[in-house]
Amino acid sequence: MSENTAPSNFIEEAIKEDLENGRFDSVVTRFPPEPNGYLHIGHAKAICIDFGTAEVFNGKYNLRFDDTNPVKEETEFVDSIKEDIRWLGFDWEDREYYASDYFDQLYQWAVQLIQQGDAYVDDLSPDEIREYRGSLTEPGKNSPYRDRSVEENLDLFEKMKNGDFPDGSRVLRAKIDMSSGNINMRDPVMYRIMHAHHHRTGDKWCIYPMYDYAHGQSDSLEGVTHSLCDLAYEAHRPLYDWFIEKLGIFHTRQIEFARLKLSYTILSKRFLKQLVHEKHVNGWDDPRMPTLSGMRRRGYPHQAVRDFIDRVGVAKNESIADISLLEFCVRDILNKEANRVMVVLDPLKLVITNYPEGKTEEMEAVNNPEDESAGTRLVPFSRELYIEREDFEENPPRKFFRLAPGQEVRLRYGYYVKCTDFVKDENGTITEVHCTYDPETRGGYSPDGRKVKGTIHWVSADHALTAEIRNYDRLFNVPDPGNVPEGETFLHHINPNSYELNLNAKLEPSLRTAKPGDRFQFERKGYFAVDSDSTPDHLVFNRTVTLRDTWEKMQNK
Repeated sequence: MSENTAPSNFIEEAIKEDLENGRFDSVVTRFPPEPNGYLHIGHAKAICIDFGTAEVFNGKYNLRFDDTNPVKEETEFVDSIKEDIRWLGFDWEDREYYASDYFDQLYQWAVQLIQQGDAYVDDLSPDEIREYRGSLTEPGKNSPYRDRSVEENLDLFEKMKNGDFPDGSRVLRAKIDMSSGNINMRDPVMYRIMHAHHHRTGDKWCIYPMYDYAHGQSDSLEGVTHSLCDLAYEAHRPLYDWFIEKLGIFHTRQIEFARLKLSYTILSKRFLKQLVHEKHVNGWDDPRMPTLSGMRRRGYPHQAVRDFIDRVGVAKNESIADISLLEFCVRDILNKEANRVMVVLDPLKLVITNYPEGKTEEMEAVNNPEDESAGTRLVPFSRELYIEREDFEENPPRKFFRLAPGQEVRLRYGYYVKCTDFVKDENGTITEVHCTYDPETRGGYSPDGRKVKGTIHWVSADHALTAEIRNYDRLFNVPDPGNVPEGETFLHHINPNSYELNLNAKLEPSLRTAKPGDRFQFERKGYFAVDSDSTPDHLVFNRTVTLRDTWEKMQNK
């Protein structure tokens, strides 16, 4: 940190103080995900704080997987986590670690705690342990096995490691204080027996450390100076400190901040798993999910996610951030970066009756008015076009400035056209609109100075591509789906209109070469991204976000 740069939040203020008083002479932080699911935007806040804070102080940051539960962990999750962090723009270089790297050392430290009389093997069942633990208002009581001798505990613990006992039959517990007001200090479990294959250590171990035992010591082994974590871990800090002090090892400082909560969104990993496993969504990377992989697939720029997190800020008190702010950040980036294209989502044929049959012209179109360097492209124009069905009204309401009988509009980058007729099928549905064009108005300007109030987009019917459009919206239709009336669950409030499929959209031919991940503004319609399912023969686009925030308006209809 520059001498002239003031800390921007309470975490930076605390770290600056630590450096000034000599508690630490450098800064090392870490992001410690459990590889048992995909990262969501709440994790993105933690990543930006953990890694961003280190960058502020010219420090280092580690990526460490706290892989202490082989039953729930998979290499798939490890790979997805790394991809997400890189997508956010962070590089941990060669500092990739795993709690499983430290299993031997953690075991030796557990033996040390037993030898010091600070840990014991307990034969109580999991249900009995919960019963003995007490409650927030009632103290716990000691296990009948708490006063075993050091020698007996060492023998039993070694047998646990050697696989002599079945799952759940014994645990190793820290001997602290069963009457503590902090339930985390009531002889917490350190090791449990699990005859399970680990994704990195294989079948070497049949006992695995609990997260609360492994977490602080792993920080210590890596020389992490500042453990930055959310407020849920504040009550665990005395336990982490207790282990470190009993072992006499490097003492990391833990600082807590408020986790991210987002309106119209569920961030509970348990609930996200439920959405996936019960197939309410199409996987972890469904574009409606708050996972980073889902947001990336939907077309969110990583800069928008980071900008949103910066705007939310770092606080000690929890509050709910408005998803409209996130969508604003997405629009702000895409408005500057996304090229404009013409796409008709609900096509209606428009025939220019006085335009020569078989003739095609190339109209010059601006790629991005916010970026001159994006240049222009040529768009084919012909006698038959597609326009949006909503851009024509047989009986237009007052102040309807698009196409209607006898009404003239400007075709974007094309000509002025005036409606002369229309055709209906036997069901009364309008199938064609007939117009005449003014050849003197090429480019959308009239040499006689006459004005038209409406401009609509179009696609040449002879050159149009057909694509699949997936229109995504908010997954939930209430602001706080995690807090619903008794008798309901968050599942009762899934938005039935969160996903709508359109198989008949018509695209200008420049999109033929669009590839997965490319993002565009469909003029007048919104921002869209090419989906990973897309192929040159079957283009698929996801709606990233509408041009404007229309949610409240639609909900109040």
